[in-house]
Amino acid sequence: MQKEKILIVDDSEMNRSILADMLNDEYETMEAENGAEAIAILQKQSSVFSLVLLDIVMPEKDGFEVLKVMNKSRWIEDIPVIMVSAETAPSQIERAYELGATDFIIRPFDSSIVHRRVNNTILLYAKQKKLVSIVADQVYEKEQNSSLMVDILSHIVEFRNGESGLHIQHVKTITDFFLHRLSKKTNRYALTDNEISLIIMASALHDIGKIAIDEKILNKPGRLTDEEFAVMKKHSVIGAQMLEDLPVHKNNPLVKTAYEICRWHHERYDGKGYPDGLKGDDIPISAQIVALADVYDALTSERVYKKAIPHDKAVEMILSGQCGCFNPVLLECLSENKDILRKALAEQSNLGTPTRREIRNYADAVLHSKSGGVSERTLRLLDYERMKNNFYAAMSEEIQFEYSSATDMLKISPWGANKLGLPENIMTPEQNTNLQILLGDGWKDILHKRLGESSVECPEFSFEHKFMCRGEMRWYNVIIRAIWTDSIPPKLSGLIGKAVDIHDTQTKFMELQEKAIRDPLTGLLNRAGAREQIERRILNYPEHKYALACFDVDLFKNANDVYGHLFGDKVLLHIAQKMTRSVRTSDICARIGGDEFLIFLEYDTDINPIVGRIFKQLCGNVDSFALTVSMGVCEMSRAGETYKEIFHKADQALYFSKNSGRAQFHIYDDSMKDILVNTDET
Repeated sequence: MQKEKILIVDDSEMNRSILADMLNDEYETMEAENGAEAIAILQKQSSVFSLVLLDIVMPEKDGFEVLKVMNKSRWIEDIPVIMVSAETAPSQIERAYELGATDFIIRPFDSSIVHRRVNNTILLYAKQKKLVSIVADQVYEKEQNSSLMVDILSHIVEFRNGESGLHIQHVKTITDFFLHRLSKKTNRYALTDNEISLIIMASALHDIGKIAIDEKILNKPGRLTDEEFAVMKKHSVIGAQMLEDLPVHKNNPLVKTAYEICRWHHERYDGKGYPDGLKGDDIPISAQIVALADVYDALTSERVYKKAIPHDKAVEMILSGQCGCFNPVLLECLSENKDILRKALAEQSNLGTPTRREIRNYADAVLHSKSGGVSERTLRLLDYERMKNNFYAAMSEEIQFEYSSATDMLKISPWGANKLGLPENIMTPEQNTNLQILLGDGWKDILHKRLGESSVECPEFSFEHKFMCRGEMRWYNVIIRAIWTDSIPPKLSGLIGKAVDIHDTQTKFMELQEKAIRDPLTGLLNRAGAREQIERRILNYPEHKYALACFDVDLFKNANDVYGHLFGDKVLLHIAQKMTRSVRTSDICARIGGDEFLIFLEYDTDINPIVGRIFKQLCGNVDSFALTVSMGVCEMSRAGETYKEIFHKADQALYFSKNSGRAQFHIYDDSMKDILVNTDET
């Protein structure tokens, strides 16, 4: 069996020799006497090493410079590094960890510790690679199954339509093409990797409504009459209605995205499309991109009524406006990348469904990367978890700490450190002294004994102890939990001191936090949740144009009094569903009390037709109850205008509508400013 290979980097021949003697029975070793030589070796054969043992202080390039190069070259993602040094200053150790070091061994060497650290680190990375493989396989299988079902359904439509089976594939490929180039070109739409994947998959369902169109019209070889074209145009509404009427899953993100695409992929940027005449970015970007992909493939593919048009001619027709009006940014993407698009389609590349290798690389990137889309989001979430932990410690007034018996590193929560008058991170050259700093004389031996006795079944123990807190001795109940891996016994691992189980608390906290901002009946945001999100949106993007609409149900009391409160709940649920279907996923919908609702949206052009369309969709019938609403709308008139100000103006416009006879909407102007008295209550 081939041995794992380790690179030992140290300017001291004696140190290299000692480490090599310790490891040669189990591993193959290679030596470098300085950082520059180590980098040269890694450049030629980085893939052969399972571990690097790296000294800090060396001539030419020190250990930190080697770590920087390993990060830049991304070797650090596959090769773990254990620092080997007599340097024990907390700043040096912290810097090494920040640059990607996995562990730290302090000279003089202890043979058993060196073996244990090396074994554990290599084993950890091997398990991590196996985990990446398992995750990749599971993600790939799930992606394949989901994509398979979508493709089967979409190809049923294609088969009935008599079009080439490649149409769906082409639309997915072109959609993927534009999504990724749009993300690189502008942050205007701020699409996440997950949203991009949903749009690509949902694009396959863009024409699902054609399943309800007469085949004679679908496959007519000649030009459609006006009456036939009117029937054909209904497929967008039919497809959206099919998705809206799903008995389950209609609130699934994929279904919501597919709804947007089905209904609005024939809208045009100038407002001359159908079925709703949306204009500009009132059209969801998902539908805009699929619309362009659909038009391009219709031009370049052969149909029963036409021959295929060459790529260059099709691009020219789209850019010159002969095929409708499209988002100028998308047209720029097409113009700048038309040759790349031609190549992608010529190779029949399946960009919408990633290969197993791509999925594996993606899973690996999630675990390793320190920059880029997914990893940046992961780092933000980790930082969020850290802030929550500090919040728990501050609110519960507990002294929380983590301790590693191997390195004698003690970390105390910010609140606890402030309470004890100690730094948050403590490390001294001598082993096992920091517990004395925290707990005082006499507790070190007892604590280590209890750690050695702990097990997976009984990892926790507690005791009462006096702490010196700012010059005053006070009693505390200390609860300890041992932490270790299967290959590391407790006495070589560490502990955490916490009053409650952090994982359970975090989960419950997040559940309670989510419940606190949601209306329990409709699932929409409540007043507090809406205000928080709207204020954040205004703060982060003050240059955008926003409008806030407030409305309530006319004569809602009659619904409760005549039909009962259960029917009243049914009306409110109906309203909530209509709201979410009539706006984009980026808009904010909320129930702010009783039968009162709120919509906050971003727009580029005239707000009147947008509000008119939403207002029209909200009105109708629920069983025998005639449902109408009264609505007031406020446009943000200036940068810096607050949520409180625009909410009050929308409320004034709402009451103007109610006083004018109900079942109508009005946009705020100064003539309405005295309808309500402005207070601090919102």
